[in-house]
Amino acid sequence: MWNADSLRHFKYGMIVVALAIAAASLFVSHRLTTELMHEERGKMEVWAEAMRSLTAADEKTDLTLVLKVINSNHTIPVIVTDAQGHTLAHRNLLPEPSGSDSLQILGEVLARLKQQGECMRMPLTPTSAADASQPDVLYIYYEESVMLRRLSWYPYVQLAVVSLFGLLALLTLLAYKRAEQNRVWVGLSRETAHQLGTPISSLMAWSEVLRESYPDDALLPEMDKDIQRLQLIADRFNKIGSAPELETVDLRQVAERLVTYLRRRTSHKVQISFTDAPHPLPARVNAPLFEWVLENLCKNAVDAMQGEGSIHITLSATARGAHIEVSDTGKGIPRKHFKQVFKPGFTTKRRGWGLGLSLAKRIIEEYHHGTIYVKDSELGRGTTFAIDLH
Repeated sequence: MWNADSLRHFKYGMIVVALAIAAASLFVSHRLTTELMHEERGKMEVWAEAMRSLTAADEKTDLTLVLKVINSNHTIPVIVTDAQGHTLAHRNLLPEPSGSDSLQILGEVLARLKQQGECMRMPLTPTSAADASQPDVLYIYYEESVMLRRLSWYPYVQLAVVSLFGLLALLTLLAYKRAEQNRVWVGLSRETAHQLGTPISSLMAWSEVLRESYPDDALLPEMDKDIQRLQLIADRFNKIGSAPELETVDLRQVAERLVTYLRRRTSHKVQISFTDAPHPLPARVNAPLFEWVLENLCKNAVDAMQGEGSIHITLSATARGAHIEVSDTGKGIPRKHFKQVFKPGFTTKRRGWGLGLSLAKRIIEEYHHGTIYVKDSELGRGTTFAIDLH
């Protein structure tokens, strides 16, 4: 069975393999386009020689082969000029010069080829000294063909499409995994609530029996508080997996109730305090679930302090809602684990399940549309968790 390290190594290995395949694809494509570029340059050299032969030919020269070579160029854009820059011939230009703007278009294409393309200089040997109209040199400007440009871009387009497909597949896999985790959460939570229901009902019945037999016993109210606490826990588990009802409550009352409960159930070596907001702090929350989150943070803080230290809860209003901080003086969390602490199964305890903070994140972000995060932590000094409700 694969553990977290094995999965992480497998993920990194797959990334390395994907990068190697991409690099190999780009290398092979670059080699092919380079070879085709050299081949096109060779074709242009032959074409330029044919153009020089055509320009220097007289009426007795057989031009059949020369014209065949010249007319065979159907892909490479080319412009032939004389030494003064006058255009003598052109082929395969994009855009094609036509209409009343043909000279302007031809000039723009020629300027582009001079700046970005290749140039060949072909000196001519005049057939007679009296033929002054014949140019003494040809300048052949050309650029790579449309097919070669498309081929040079094709690997990048291919990698983009494959990457997009891989991203969609990954998102689908993550969504399926998240849905599967949600089903596990829901099943586990509701089964826990169901299993708690029977002993809670029995305890409630026994409480009534004891109340009838010992109506003045001072321990019965405390027993009833514990039963109510168990009912609250079962109700919390039962709410997981279904959309909880949100109500506008004053968060100060929730914090006060939690602090009162924790002070009774925590060692006197742990000091629990909170800074109250100066005004009522209303927020739309599900009070039992939200109190569960704060309780979970406080209990984790007690464990981090090994039963001795201080916990401080701070409530404050923000422009968008409420801000809650839970600080402790525990052993702290390394910065590299700030996000991992909310993942299911991550724990630093010897007997922990690593589900508390994951459940807290689910309650805050999915049910209350807020955020929970590690605001600050220093090894040996303590940690501060923060919750923002919008």
